[in-house]
This record gives sequence, C-alpha cells and structure tokens, in this order.
Amino acid sequence: METLDKTDIQILRFMQENARLTTKELATKVNLSNTPVFERLKRLERGGYIKKYIAILDADKLNQGFIVYCSVKLVRLNKEIAENFCRIVKEIPQVTECYNISGEYDYLLKINAPDMKYYQEFILNVLGSIDSLGSIMSMFVMDEIKHEYGIPI
Repeated sequence: METLDKTDIQILRFMQENARLTTKELATKVNLSNTPVFERLKRLERGGYIKKYIAILDADKLNQGFIVYCSVKLVRLNKEIAENFCRIVKEIPQVTECYNISGEYDYLLKINAPDMKYYQEFILNVLGSIDSLGSIMSMFVMDEIKHEYGIPI
C-alpha cells in the first residue's frame, strides 16, 4: 500500500467536498501548479483511492425518499448460496446498499422506495422470489439526522 502525503490527503478532502473542482482550482487550494495536481489525481485514481465521480441526487424529489433497512437471514448459509444471493441483490436497483453482517441476520440491505405500499409489493414480488431467503426484518427511516458521503481523513 502506497503512502499518502499531506498534499494527497488535502486533495482527497477537497475532492470529497466538491468533485467538480477543476485541476486549476484544486491546485490553488493545495498551493501547487496544475501539472503536479493533475498527476496526483491520476495516481490517486489509478491507486483506487478515488473510485468514481458521481452526482448526489435528492431521493425525495425523485419520489424515492422512503428508506428501509432490511435485515435478511438466509435459509442456510454456504458459499454457493451466499454468492447466488449477492449476485441477485446486485441486480435489484431498489437495493442501494448491501452488507454482509454478523449476528442474527446475514445481510443488511438499504432500499429506496416511493412509499410503504411500494415496499410491500417489493417484499412480496422481488425479495420474496429469492429461494434462499429465510426471514427478513424491516426498519423504516422516520427522519435522517446525519448522512455524510465522505470518509473522515
């Protein structure tokens, strides 16, 4: 693993705040010229420190603001079943995050939906069609208190 210096960390912090900064703007912020900043950005991208650049959309304005965290327990767990479940979940657009977790449940899904009725249909027709699904527990978000997209560095 390569070592990041102070300037690399600064670049990553500024990019987390605003990925639309031009190389020139970023260079000004870190007190370097354009070329070294451009080269550092490319190195950080190649090294996987910057995975991709995205726009963060407003889920409420797009009628997808009903957020559910759904804990999933599989009927039984082995490598083949887990791989198949993960493959299926990756193809479901409403599942925006999926984590393999420890404890009583095997996976934690974050699901964006328009409303409770839609989620009910989603459970019955989408998640319910997965053969390895044993049980689920749903938690509905009532209010978002904090949502940070960046990583504290």
